[in-house]
Parts: sequence; structure tokens; C-alpha cells
Amino acid sequence: MQLHTEKDQKEIKKHGNYEFPVHISLEKIQSYEQNSFPWHWHPEIELTWVMSGQIEYFVNDEKYLLKEGDGLFCNSNSLHSGYMKDGKDCSYLSVTFHPRFIYGYENSLLQTKYVDFIISNESWHSLRLKAETDWHQDIIGRIRHIYQMLQTPPPDYELRVHLILAEIWQKLYLYYSSLPVSGQQPQKNLTRLKDILSFIQEHYARELTLDEIAEHVNICKSECCRFFKKYMKMTIFEYILFLRIQNSLPLLRTGESITKIAGMTGFSTSAYYGQIFKRYMGCSPSKYRKEHMGEMRT
Repeated sequence: MQLHTEKDQKEIKKHGNYEFPVHISLEKIQSYEQNSFPWHWHPEIELTWVMSGQIEYFVNDEKYLLKEGDGLFCNSNSLHSGYMKDGKDCSYLSVTFHPRFIYGYENSLLQTKYVDFIISNESWHSLRLKAETDWHQDIIGRIRHIYQMLQTPPPDYELRVHLILAEIWQKLYLYYSSLPVSGQQPQKNLTRLKDILSFIQEHYARELTLDEIAEHVNICKSECCRFFKKYMKMTIFEYILFLRIQNSLPLLRTGESITKIAGMTGFSTSAYYGQIFKRYMGCSPSKYRKEHMGEMRT
């Protein structure tokens, strides 16, 4: 399974529909290519409950090690990614919903007072829900209840999901509104990061220099490197290689020649492509193609 994004890393996936903007899914980190889902964002809020195993989860510049029983609140528009830990699989429930599922209609009091208050604050990008904290455990219990209803949906399933998510949001609001008043972080950091990711996504298939990337966001090269690594937990060069390999996978499944794929995804030679491919995927491009030839991923 691959996660598909637009050039600015916005996920290309419907999370429910207009009538019921909620998507609930059971996930396994092992089911993703490279045993990880890459950096992406979406306007929906995401709640995660780890059912077994553990996962390294990144949100903006924060790193979490989520273990069985833990949960996570990931705010709207926050960049996030997840990685397998110690070569072991992790099963988790993902509950993704659009903020309007809570507030109803635009500019309602529910939106301006209770929802925008949280989703507009970049510093509140995520919150780890710990088993030892009572009100965190209460939220996890509600997520678990959604999972139980998913097995055999009752006649009023959608209404119950709405009520549960509203109760969870109330607890998040009470927590965030109790914090000391502090200056809200400007959105410029997240905007800058998305600009960098968008530029790399657009130009990854050719030779790409640090000078170009830094100039694109109007900062010096050293600050560009520091800023990127702080948020992405990897260097710009490492990310470009990761992206090139990720984007080569669907091409391999089409049967295109490995030499041509190497050139199409920014590698100078097929030998170098093979070397980097094995580092990330644990096998050669030809072996991967043999195992996955003709598969259609969604």
C-alpha cells in the first residue's frame, strides 16, 4: 500500500464524504511500502489508537513512540509520518474527521469558539494520549467504543459516532483552554516547510541543489538545512533519496526498464539507483518488480 500526496504533501484521499466526513480504518504499518507512511497532511483531524505493537510517529517537529494502548490526537493540517519500530508490525485504529463534523456550519459559534480555537494554533499540532492519565484514557476508551461499533454498526451508528467525537472534542477543548495564555505561534514555519516539500516534489526527478531549495524559500543554506532537519528528522538529501525511491515503486510495477526508471526518478545511473533502492527496500529493483509486477495499488 502506498500513500499518495499532491506536490505540497497534501494527502490525496477522501476521508468520508460530504454527508458523513468521517473515515475509520484499521491499519498495519507493515502494509505500507517501506514499512512506513511518508510525510503528509490533510485538513481533517486524526485520532489514533495503537492496538498492538508500537510505532514511531512524527508530527511537525515532535517525535512520539506510541505503544500498545496509547493514543494520539493529530490536529488539522499538521504534517505527520509513521515508521515501523524494531522491525515489528503495529496495528492501530485511525479515526479521521473533518472539523465541520463538530461545528456544523460555517461561522457558527461552535466553530469560532470551540473548534477554530484549537485548529488555528500551530503549537497545538498533536497530543499523545497516555494510559496513565485519566482524561487521556477516557478519550482512548471512546475511540475503542467507535471500534466496537464498527464491528456491528447499530441503526444509529452515524449519530453515535458524532456524539462520541463531540465528547472527545469537549475534553480537548477543556484541556487546551486551561493552558496558560501564550503567544500563538505564527503559521510561517509550517507554510515554509510545505513550500520546501512542494518544491522538492516538483523537481525531484532532476539534479536538485541546496542553493535552489534555499533560494526558493528565501533563507540561507545553513538555515534551510537546520530548519528541514528539525521538522523532518532527516536531511534534505536523505528526503530526496527517500522520495525518489518511493516514486519509483509504481513505475517498477508497470514493467518499464530499470535504466529508464532510474533516469525518470533522478538517479544518474541504474547502478546507483539499485544501491539506494536496496538500502531502503532491502532488495534489488528487479526482485521487487518480480514480486509486485502488475499489482494495482490504491
